[in-house]
Amino acid sequence: MLESKIKVAFLSTYPPRECGIANFTHDLISELKKIPELDITVIALSDADYEYGTDVFFDLQQQDRRGYRKAAERLSESDVDLLVVEHEYGIFGGKEGSYLLDLVDRVKLPIVTTLHTVLASPNRTQRKVLAKLCRKSDIVVIMADNSRGLLKEKYGVDPSKTVMIPHGVPWLDLPSREELKKEMGFEGRTIVSTFGLLSPGKGLEYGIEAIEIVSRKHKDILYLILGQTHPVVKRQFGEAYRTGLEQMVQERNLQDNVGFINRYLTQEEIIRYLKLSDIYMTPYLGKEQAVSGTLAYAIAYGRVVVSTPYAYAEEMLAEGRGLLADFENGDSLARQLLTVLENPAQKEEMEEKTRKFGERMTWGNVAEEYRQVFTGLCPKRS
Repeated sequence: MLESKIKVAFLSTYPPRECGIANFTHDLISELKKIPELDITVIALSDADYEYGTDVFFDLQQQDRRGYRKAAERLSESDVDLLVVEHEYGIFGGKEGSYLLDLVDRVKLPIVTTLHTVLASPNRTQRKVLAKLCRKSDIVVIMADNSRGLLKEKYGVDPSKTVMIPHGVPWLDLPSREELKKEMGFEGRTIVSTFGLLSPGKGLEYGIEAIEIVSRKHKDILYLILGQTHPVVKRQFGEAYRTGLEQMVQERNLQDNVGFINRYLTQEEIIRYLKLSDIYMTPYLGKEQAVSGTLAYAIAYGRVVVSTPYAYAEEMLAEGRGLLADFENGDSLARQLLTVLENPAQKEEMEEKTRKFGERMTWGNVAEEYRQVFTGLCPKRS
């Protein structure tokens, strides 16, 4: 008799909802679908009405508390073998996402939880939610080794329950950096880029300060700020943050050195901009950021990275794979940018190190690591 497939349900945001977790889940599922012994479906967390595709089993309105209990019942009565929870505090309903606990308390399935944020200084509710979620989970997937000790110390999570699987990155075979610059109208420019949904925590004002300093010596520098404002930020505050950044550029006469691409970029567009970049910069403000999908992309494509020392950056850029600057300090970022620009041999060496380190992070390799976790929890039935 043929062995049956393992049916895995992902609880996550999902396209067309514009959200980094949605993109992560979609990319991972796209690779997992290629694995014959797996059957993948999605319970989509919604904050509005979306038209989902056939990947979605059903959707769950994130602020509907009763919906979490009904979802648990529906899952338990279905042919799903395993639930994967993509955890980020902001995508679940209730205080600090506490409605999720109503579901994990009731669902009668093995649970794998992937953590996208692990706070070093959680408030009481954040600690309670994550600690209980991890207790209810059979496996807790982390995307950086630094999270393991933090989970044990702050949340009481047994380290033997954690599995490190890196953030995945799609691989596209694209032309060279110089060919892409010519194709996209940036010939002769030194490109620094930052991409992702804009929000005040990205610290882009310090990136602009750094570019102002660097531009005094390197007139050809161009800083591309790629992406639209985060939908949640836009709903609450409009375009105040972006407008402030644009005013800053005008006041400092940096129109020739800073450019904004204000739209939601396709994956291929992001990778094209990334590959034509000479330096990728993440001037984030938060020390605790355990994972950054944008930094993962930069590493996988062998870009030199200049970053503030948030937790994920410290781990990813260790052993000479990039340069760290002080938080909230344009002068410090500028010094590191100048180090890269004025030491071409060091730049080439860092690019090679990041490229080699990033090989494990392609989605095909990441999906295989998830497959091993799933088949370990649910041996195939014959």
